[in-house]
Amino acid sequence: MAEPVDAQLKKGVLDLCVLALLSEGDNYSYDIAGRLADAIGMGEGTVYPLMRRLSADGLVETYLVESTTGPSRKYYRLTRAGRVALSEQREAWRTFTNAVDGIIGSKKWAKRA
Repeated sequence: MAEPVDAQLKKGVLDLCVLALLSEGDNYSYDIAGRLADAIGMGEGTVYPLMRRLSADGLVETYLVESTTGPSRKYYRLTRAGRVALSEQREAWRTFTNAVDGIIGSKKWAKRA
């Protein structure tokens, strides 16, 4: 059975969303997962493999922060390559969404016709 369209759309922008969240400041996976769940309904199980991949791709790096109430937390921060990827993905997203808006009848694009 095919995956629902909304799930496909969410997965398609997940990298962009995570990089954008990290551009606001360093963070840890659980908080990132919570913010994504609140904003776009992405499950926690999707975020952890994504964070490992972004790290392996050199877009984020990790460091540990000691905690007085439990184990150390692994924090993520954007690397230089991550900031470049975010910029490129934002531009690609804007171009894509403008084109889709034009196709589906956005008033912005309707004026051009």
